[in-house]
Amino acid sequence: MPIFMDRHDILGVTAKHVAEVHQKDLKVQGKFGCKTLTYWFDEKSGVAFCLVEAPEKQAVINMHDQAHGIIPHQIIEVERNLVKSFLGRITDPEANKKSGEPDLVINESAIRTILYIELKYPDDLNSKILKENSLFLPDVYSNLIHKTLQQHGSNKIKDTDDGFVASFTDEIDALQCAKELLANLKEINKRDTHQWINASIGLSTGAPVTDNTRFFGETIRLTKRLAYIAEPGQIMLSASIGELHNTGSLKSSNKNKLVKTLNYTEENFLNQLMELAEKCLDQPHYNVNDCCNQLGVSKSQLYRKTTALTGKTPNEFIKEFRLSKALKLMQKHRGNISEIAFETGFSTPSYFTQCFHKRYGILPSEYEASVA
Repeated sequence: MPIFMDRHDILGVTAKHVAEVHQKDLKVQGKFGCKTLTYWFDEKSGVAFCLVEAPEKQAVINMHDQAHGIIPHQIIEVERNLVKSFLGRITDPEANKKSGEPDLVINESAIRTILYIELKYPDDLNSKILKENSLFLPDVYSNLIHKTLQQHGSNKIKDTDDGFVASFTDEIDALQCAKELLANLKEINKRDTHQWINASIGLSTGAPVTDNTRFFGETIRLTKRLAYIAEPGQIMLSASIGELHNTGSLKSSNKNKLVKTLNYTEENFLNQLMELAEKCLDQPHYNVNDCCNQLGVSKSQLYRKTTALTGKTPNEFIKEFRLSKALKLMQKHRGNISEIAFETGFSTPSYFTQCFHKRYGILPSEYEASVA
């Protein structure tokens, strides 16, 4: 049966009360074909997350309704392995299981700091580089990433966008791990001049279930965007972590100039800008005027905000975004050059070829042949 995670916003109640509510679920779950696996709740945030095996979403809702009348605010289907990787368990904590007492109180947050490592390829993908290096992550890098994450109590999760996701319960440990990862990658590149992979890292904190329909979807999306705009070898922090970094518990632990933080206004603009870039990806005639109209800003405001955030003009940002998407599509053999050109918003294959060669120092046909 599928597994669902729901979210209950119940600020002001105690962990003991939530434990009592959980027991009521256990008493009626069989009537609805459900099996309640565990839950997370901490009194500070006032948010509870229940993990339930059920035939469908409605069965979870009906179970809660009959047991205690507290209907979930949100419910999504999740994968066992992802829940275990991000939250560390899919059953009650060990202390609860060993005690043999079914009514022990769980006071444990499901909020996590998500780290995303984005691989950064060189600006010049010349034939020598392609000949001497695999475009897929060499074992030396993969093993180093895995080892460093494990040392900080997290495991890497391979992501579909050629990066790695990891989950941490502590922001300080996540930031320390990020700095060690970049330092270790830099050391490999120094030891072996034939290696060339660099990386940038995004860090953000969030809940497993939000308005996004994917598990930790909203936080992962932001973390990826932060890593995307970060320079190679740089760590980009979300606004929530940035507050800790600048004024709170992270302040004394980090003096690295390669760590950049966003405020909430910048973060909101980043999300708007990236969403537009994604929506207009296959629209060759999309321009700055369209972007200004949809964002509700003037050209000068758009220019100032975009360059301050990304170091690129709006036109440069859109073109770079399209080329990076094209690069990944070609690497994964998702169509021929003409198809990818149109899919990523270039008006003609010849214009795509011109832009691609100018950006990466290699023709698309040469690149395509290298990853065949």
